[in-house]
Amino acid sequence: MTHPQQPSIRNVAVVIPAHNEEQRLGGALAGLRTALDALGREHPGVGASVTVVLDNCTDGSAAISAAFGANDPRFHNVTVKLRSTGASRDCGVKEALNRLQLQNGERAEATVWLANTDADSTVPGHWLVRQVDLANAGADAVLGSVEPDPTDVDPVVLGRWLELHPFREDHSHIYGANLGIRASAYLAAGGFPLLRSHEDRGLVERLRRQGFMVTSTDTIRVVTSGRTHSRAPEGFGSYLRALGAELPAPASG
Repeated sequence: MTHPQQPSIRNVAVVIPAHNEEQRLGGALAGLRTALDALGREHPGVGASVTVVLDNCTDGSAAISAAFGANDPRFHNVTVKLRSTGASRDCGVKEALNRLQLQNGERAEATVWLANTDADSTVPGHWLVRQVDLANAGADAVLGSVEPDPTDVDPVVLGRWLELHPFREDHSHIYGANLGIRASAYLAAGGFPLLRSHEDRGLVERLRRQGFMVTSTDTIRVVTSGRTHSRAPEGFGSYLRALGAELPAPASG
């Protein structure tokens, strides 16, 4: 299947699921605020918002998110009890698209860009600018790279991870913490599968099967938590833990 050249992006909707992330959520939202400001400077005609999906949170995540929303109308919160990363992401996308429809009277999905990240991750300042530029150049989806935070991961594990995930353009990796997609492509592909993990991979596989243009880049690298106690089964933390288990034990002195 081939797809015609798409129109320019007019709105960006950031979606970020959170489950008990009070230690990292503030940093994640501060990074997104910086990225929103940069987008406003580089593309002043593009609207932008952030939707935080608070999924079954029992800590202070809701208060942190509410504080951002109280001081910045671009930030919005929704509370759910889904216990599923895929379902949370999909809920956030629907909330954001419905909000755009209410504000604008109509919803042109081909002009809306959905930028996805995680509550334990920090995006670079040009994160949204670069995604919009790639979208306007023809991308239907953008797969960014991630780097485990070196301050909270074992250096040996980090070294092994970097060997397996070299930073380069046209990489083969898929991370929900750094994934952008045109809303029309998202809807055509059926959205995120309602899974507790690997929902990002499932969506991208659908996009590729339908012939959408998927671009991979290392130019918008996101720093994500290096913890090994994952919030999602078979998630990034579980992968790091398994990677550490494969390494030989250090020699005793």
